[in-house]
Amino acid sequence: MQQGKLTITDTLGLGFMTFAFFLGAGNLIFPPMAGLLSGQDMLLTMLGFLLTAVGLPLIALIAVAKSGGKIFSMLPVAMATGLASAIYIIIGPAFAAPRTGLVAYEIGAVPFISDPNETTQLLFTLLFFAVSLLLALKPGKLLDTVGKMLTPILIILLTVLAASVVFFDGAAAPVAAEGYKDAPFVKGFLDGYNTMDTLASLLFGMLIIDILKTKGITEADAQAKYLVWAGIIAAIGLAYVYISLFVLGSHAAGLAPDATNGGEILSIYVFNVFGDAGQIILAAVVSLACLTTAVGLISACSDFFGGLFPKIGYQKFTVLFSAICALVANVGLEQLIAISVPVLYTVYPVAIALVVVTFFNNYFGDPKSSHRVIISTALFYGALDGLAAAGVDTSFMKNMMDSSLGWVVPVSLVLVIMYLLNKKKEY
Repeated sequence: MQQGKLTITDTLGLGFMTFAFFLGAGNLIFPPMAGLLSGQDMLLTMLGFLLTAVGLPLIALIAVAKSGGKIFSMLPVAMATGLASAIYIIIGPAFAAPRTGLVAYEIGAVPFISDPNETTQLLFTLLFFAVSLLLALKPGKLLDTVGKMLTPILIILLTVLAASVVFFDGAAAPVAAEGYKDAPFVKGFLDGYNTMDTLASLLFGMLIIDILKTKGITEADAQAKYLVWAGIIAAIGLAYVYISLFVLGSHAAGLAPDATNGGEILSIYVFNVFGDAGQIILAAVVSLACLTTAVGLISACSDFFGGLFPKIGYQKFTVLFSAICALVANVGLEQLIAISVPVLYTVYPVAIALVVVTFFNNYFGDPKSSHRVIISTALFYGALDGLAAAGVDTSFMKNMMDSSLGWVVPVSLVLVIMYLLNKKKEY
C-alpha cells in the first residue's frame, strides 16, 4: 500500500469488511419470510426491500463520505446527540442486539431441542448474553480472529444456499398474504426497515473513515472515494444475499407454510435440502456469527454512552446493556420484531431525510437552518407513521397516512420550499 493510497486488494478488503459490518445474522431472517408471505408478488416486494436494505444504506454511506464523516454536524448539538443516541439504542440493546440472541436460539438451538419453550429460550439467551458480556469486557484479538474466520465461511454457506435454490423444485408460490397483496412494493420497502442497515450506515460510515485514517488516507476526497467503493462492494454482496434468500423463502412454501419467522424457514429448508450435517454447520456458524455481532453492538453502544457519561464508563455500560439484551430477548422473535416496527417507522424517515438533505448542502444559503426544518418535519410525520403502526388512530391524517409512507410528500415539499427560500446566492 502506497502512502495515502489503497491497492486494489486493500480496497476489496475494505469492501468485504463493510459487507461483514452489515451482514448481521439477523438480516438472514427477513428476506425468507418476506419471500414466503409475498407469494406471487415476490418480485415487487423484493424490489422495495432492496431499495431500503441495499440502496439506502449505500446512499447513506455516500452521504457520510460527502460530509467528510460529519453528517450530524449541521444539526444542533442536542438534536445530533439525541439522534445518534436513538440509533445506538435501536441497533444496540433495544432491538438489533437482543435479536442476535433470538436468531441464534431459533437457528442454533431450536432444531436440536425436542420441546423448545420459554424456559429453554430463557436459559439459552442468558448464557448467550453472559458470554457476550465476557467478550465485550475484554474483546481482544480473539473476537477479530473469529470474526475474520466466520465471515468467509458464512459467505460460502450463503453461496451454496443460493446455488441450491436454482435446483430445488419447490412448491408453486402461493397467493400473497394480507399486506403484500395490495401494495407489495411499499410493503417490501417497509420490511427493509427491519434490517436497520440505513441507520447503521450513518455510524459505519464514520467508523470506516476512522479506519482509513489509520491506513494513511487523510485527504477528504480520497476517504470519500474509498468509502464509496467499499459501499458499492458491500451493496453488491447484500443484494446477492437478499435476492437468494427471497427466492429461497418463495420456494419453501411447501416446506414451511406455517412458519412464523425467517429463522424457522431457513432451518427447515437447510434440513430438507442438506440433511443433518447441513443443519449442524448452519447452526454453528450462524450462532457464532450472532455472538460476534452481539459483542460488536454491545461494545459500540457501551463505548458511545461511556463517552457521554464518563462517570459510568464503558465497563458498567457493557454490564447494563448485556442485561437489557437478555431481558428484551425473552419477549420472543416475532414479538420483538412487532415492537420494533413503530420505532423504526418513526426513526427511519429522520435518517433518510438527513441523508437526502446532505446532498443539498452546497445549494442552501444557510444549510444549518434548512437541516433543522427538514429533519423536524421528517420527525413529525415519522412519529405519525409510528403511532399508526402502533395502532393509534391517526384518521385525522388519513389521506397522507394510507401507505405508511406519509412522510415522503411533506418532507419533499419542505425540502423544495427551503431550497427556494434559502437558495445560495451566486455572486
